[in-house]
Amino acid sequence: MTALRLALVTCLALLAGCSSLLFYPSPDVAITPTRAKLEYRDVTLTTADGVKLSAWWLPAKTGVPVKGTVLQLHGNGGNMAWHLGGTYWLPEQGYQVLMVDYRGYGHSEGEPSLPAIYQDIDAAFAWLDKAPEVQGKPLVLLGQSLGGAMAVHYLGMHPQRQKQLHAVVLDGVPASYRQVARYTLGNAWLTWPLQVPLSWVVPDGDSAIRSIPRLSGAPVLFFHSIDDTIVPLDNGLSLYKAAPPPKVLQLTRGNHVETFGEPVWREVMLRFLDDPQHFTGLRRLAEVPNSSTPEPAPAGSTEQGKP
Repeated sequence: MTALRLALVTCLALLAGCSSLLFYPSPDVAITPTRAKLEYRDVTLTTADGVKLSAWWLPAKTGVPVKGTVLQLHGNGGNMAWHLGGTYWLPEQGYQVLMVDYRGYGHSEGEPSLPAIYQDIDAAFAWLDKAPEVQGKPLVLLGQSLGGAMAVHYLGMHPQRQKQLHAVVLDGVPASYRQVARYTLGNAWLTWPLQVPLSWVVPDGDSAIRSIPRLSGAPVLFFHSIDDTIVPLDNGLSLYKAAPPPKVLQLTRGNHVETFGEPVWREVMLRFLDDPQHFTGLRRLAEVPNSSTPEPAPAGSTEQGKP
């Protein structure tokens, strides 16, 4: 999506003044984990308000000892199929994965909106509470872009869920919905003069920056690309700075939430999960890969130009 088109869409959504501007679902589930040669099974979750959600359960690769479970909360575009690039590599490393489509995404019922969508996250946790494969294994939350922002708000409101987590990984997560909207509007000549007044229409009460100070216990790994043109680096840095320790900031290269297309960042996450209390990330410039030739993920792009 060009900057001008994105700005026009954002402008119209802002004028509508509702939380639905954050969500860009697609009902078309074009692929399944089979495309990535993964075992999986379809799972149906039921929310507290009776909405049926579609989910995928990816078991650890046969013969590989199970190290833990990862709950993935994907970004705002498309559906699970669009975000398989964030998780396809985990089963081979011993991590089983629950991928969830929020209400209105893919084959899930309903329409996405705040605060109703937090019931979808709650339903995912409730399913994990009862799944036999999960019991006694470390639980990790992987939140990417908007999914990470919603995860932070949800965890801030549910301290008991924080206690269940071994670690949290946040990838390209916006600190403030309003600030990202202002940044987007400021990148097009048509909306540049109105970036400040229009951005104030964006609901910002649920933004991650307001909830992250309440996170405690589980260590948090922050991935953010210095090349990100969707959620700018300074926005992500403000979220990291507001988080209580223990926390790690890992700067990356490449496009928004294409982190795990690069083997080195997959290795960083694995090292973090091995010892989240002590891992400090990669710091030397020589350790940062060249982003011009990333390894392609088998499931396609993880984002569609939105947080």
